Amino acid sequence: MTSRSDGVDVSDVNEERPEARLERAVRAAEQALIEFEIAVETFRVEVENFSRLHHQKLGPMYARLDELDALIAEARAARSGDPEDLRRAREARAAVMPMPGVDELFHDWLDSDGLSPEAAAMLTGRPVQPPKRVRPSEEARKLYRELARQVHPDLARDETERVRREEFITRVNAAYGRGDVALLRELSEEWAAGPVTESERPSESEELYARLDWLARRKELLTVVARELEESAIGAMLKMAPDDPDRLLEEIAEQLLAQVAEREVELSALTPPVQ
Repeated sequence: MTSRSDGVDVSDVNEERPEARLERAVRAAEQALIEFEIAVETFRVEVENFSRLHHQKLGPMYARLDELDALIAEARAARSGDPEDLRRAREARAAVMPMPGVDELFHDWLDSDGLSPEAAAMLTGRPVQPPKRVRPSEEARKLYRELARQVHPDLARDETERVRREEFITRVNAAYGRGDVALLRELSEEWAAGPVTESERPSESEELYARLDWLARRKELLTVVARELEESAIGAMLKMAPDDPDRLLEEIAEQLLAQVAEREVELSALTPPVQ
C-alpha cells in the first residue's frame, strides 16, 4: 500500500468505481440529446411559423392560379369539344373546389365575394398589410434553451417526476412557439421555485447500459424527425434562405404574380371579347 506524506492512501485516491466512466458517458449522452432536441424543436418552430406566413401571404396567389388554370382548360374544352379536353377541364375545376378546412386556413383572405380586399391588393401589386410574423427572438431562444436543459423529461428518474417535467415542457414549448419572452421568464421563475427533487443515486451498470440504449434510440427517432423537417417543402425553402426567409417569400410572390399575368393573357386569347 502506498501512502502520501499526509497519510492518505494513494490507491484510494486513484481508484475509480467501475460504473463511474459509464455514468459519465450517460450524462454526456443526455446533454447531447437535449442539445439535439433543442435544435430540432427550434427548427420545427421556424418551419411552422414560416409555413403559416407562406400560406397567409402566398395562398391567394396559388388559389388564383388554380382558378385561371380551370378557366383556361374550360375555355379550350368549349372550343374543341374534345372528350380529353373536357376531362382535363373537369379535373382542373375539381382542383379549385373548396376543401375541408380551407375557410379556416384562409379566413383572413377570403370573404363572401371570394378574395378579400387584402388579397386582391396583393394580386394587383398595391400595398397590403403583411400578416403578423411570429419568430422567437434571441432572448426567447436563450430562455428556451436554459429551460429545456433544466426541465427536460429525460432527466427524470421516476415516473412522477417525468410526468411533471413533460407537463411543464409542454407549456415551455407553447410559450416558445409564440415567442412569448415574458411568459418564458415566468416559467423560468416558476421552475426555480418549484419542488427540489431528491438527489439522484448512483445508477447500477445495468440501468446505465439501458439508459444509453434508450438515448441512442431516441437520437435515431429525432434524426428521422429532423430529416423530415429539412426535406419538407417549407424546410427546404428555409434552408435556401435561413438568414432572410422574408426575401425568399417576396421572390416567390414575384414569380407567382408573373405566372398570374401569363395565365391572364392566355385566358384572354381563348375567350372571345364581350360584344
